[in-house]
Amino acid sequence: MDPILTIVAGATILTVIGIMSGGAFLLRIATRGLPFNGLQKTFFRAGHAHAGVLVILGLVSLLLVSAVGVPMPWQWASVGVLASALLIPGGFFLSVLGRDPQRPGRAIALLWAGVVVLAASLLAVGIGVIVAGASALG
Repeated sequence: MDPILTIVAGATILTVIGIMSGGAFLLRIATRGLPFNGLQKTFFRAGHAHAGVLVILGLVSLLLVSAVGVPMPWQWASVGVLASALLIPGGFFLSVLGRDPQRPGRAIALLWAGVVVLAASLLAVGIGVIVAGASALG
C-alpha cells in the first residue's frame, strides 16, 4: 500500500475514538433526557450510524484496492469514501444545531455533497477492482 494511504488508514482508525464518544453522547441523550427535540435526536443517531458504517466501508475499500493491485490513481477513490464519512454525518449533525430546530438548516447540503462523493467514489472503486480482477485473468 502507498505510504500516504497507509497513514490515511491509520488516521482513520483513530477517528473511531471520536465515533465512540459520539455513542456516549447519544447514550447521555437517551438516559438523562438532555434537551434535544425529536428531529435532533433522529439526526444525531443517523449521523452517528453513518459515520461508523462509512469509516468501515472506507477502510475496506482502501484495503481492497491495495490488495487486488488497482493502479495507484484509482486507489485514491477509496479516500473519497472516507471523505463521505465526514461529509454525510457532518450534514446530519450540523444541520440541526441550535435550540429546537423544526427542520434541517443549510448545512444539510454537506449530506448531499457527501452522497455524491460516496457514489462517485464507490463507482471508481468498483470499476477499479473489476478491472484489476479481469486483468489478472489473462
